Parts: sequence; structure tokens; C-alpha cells
Amino acid sequence: MKTSPKLALFALFTLATTISAAQSIGLAPAQIVSDFKPGVAFEQELSVANNGGDAVELHVQITDFWYNEKNEKVFGAPGTSPRSAANWIQFVPEKFTVAAGKSQKMKAIITPPADARGGYYAVLFVESKPVITNKETEDGKRVFTNMRIGCLVLLAAKNSEAYNVSVNELKLVPPGNNQALTLSFLLDNESNTHVFPMARLAILNPDHKLVAKSESELKRFLPGQKDSMKVEWNGDLNPGDYTAVLSVIYGGTHVETRQIAFTVPARTASNSK
Repeated sequence: MKTSPKLALFALFTLATTISAAQSIGLAPAQIVSDFKPGVAFEQELSVANNGGDAVELHVQITDFWYNEKNEKVFGAPGTSPRSAANWIQFVPEKFTVAAGKSQKMKAIITPPADARGGYYAVLFVESKPVITNKETEDGKRVFTNMRIGCLVLLAAKNSEAYNVSVNELKLVPPGNNQALTLSFLLDNESNTHVFPMARLAILNPDHKLVAKSESELKRFLPGQKDSMKVEWNGDLNPGDYTAVLSVIYGGTHVETRQIAFTVPARTASNSK
């Protein structure tokens, strides 16, 4: 099993929109990325910190994690998404109180089935008990508020990952006045597990010499997910013909490569000012 500190940067998200000044909690880690042996239970430790001025009562909730046709996050009931891990997970403890300035450790006990293959997903939520605020509704009723923070769980069955992505719809915009060179494309994750592809761009001149390079940020794709990616380079190129070489690295050692020729036009008096 492994949890990547680098990938944990993708994470912490809060679904509460109104939080009283007396409440402030944090959950760590914000994301769990781990592989597992099918049929063998394992544990992940989490910690909740109460950074507010009052004790806070908390309970846990587990949902599925998936996406819709707009690539928006979907937090469904356990077992409703195509690759649900929510029903595998049990929190210990499920309800607890954290004193002001203190923290509470808890465990997520994960029991995957023996026939698990590829990637599975869930979200571990920690939610506070609603507390009264000093605000009122238009009809004079008091307003209550609470906090809900989550840890995204990305799991993969060991030695069962089948990696493949397709890269299509390449579009390159050459550099111009106050405009970076941009190469965009559509990536389709045809793998049975999640990937975090990174795009690297190399620009070659007619003599096949490297004149520029750049890379994108990592982006998360769940199985079957399609979305756009882009890589930019801020700089100037002399007028002439070039070749952009795109390399998309994913799944550790897998690479998809594409080439696209482009021309940087000669500058005119009007656009060289």
C-alpha cells in the first residue's frame, strides 16, 4: 500500500458554505491514494483537528465518488457509482467530540472483495453538529450552520491495472503578441483505474534541435473519464516552421506521443510594435 504526498495536493475540499467563527476544523490527509490486495482488509489513519474556540461534535459519513457528463464531482449513495468503494469502508469511531485546540485520530477500515480489479472510489466526510448563529431568516427564524470536510479515497487492486489512454483533437496556437504558445487536446482514460497524466511539450526547429520545452500540471482522470488538457509555453520563436512533440505520461511508465507541425508567421510592421 502507498499514499502519495505529492498527489495529496489535489485535495481538501469543503462543502459547507457558511461557517461560524467559533468553528474551524481540518482533516488530514486530504486524499488517500493506495493500492490493495483483493480480499485482504487494511487500515488508513486520519486525524481531525479542531482549530476553533469551542468543542465540536462530529460524525462521519461515507459516499461514492464519481463524475457526470459535465465532469462535475458526484457524491452518490454508497454502491450507486460504477466503481464504488464506499461499502468497503468503516470508520472507527463514527461519532466523537474534539476539544478546542485538540485533535482526534480515527481509522478507516477498508475490506475489499476478493474479485476486485482496477480502481475504486469513495469520499470520507467528517461533519459537525449544526450550531446556532446570530443570523435570522426573513421570517425571523434563527439560522444554524455546520461544517463538512472530506478526504477523497482512490484505491487500486494490485497487479490488476490495465492502462490505456487516447489523445485526440490536438489544437496548437502559436505564440504571438502577449500570447503564449498553447497546445490543447482531449484525453480519454480507457484504463480500468485512475490516472494522473502530465503533458510534456518539446518544440523542435527544422534541424530537429530542441528550442523550447514545457510541461503541464497533473490532472486526475477516473476510469472512462474524458476531459481536455493543455500545456503552455511562454516565450518567443523566430518566424519559421516548427514541430511540436507532445508526450503524455501516465500510469507511471506509460507514454502517448503526438506530433504537430506549425508555422510562426513573419512579423509585419503592424504586429511587431
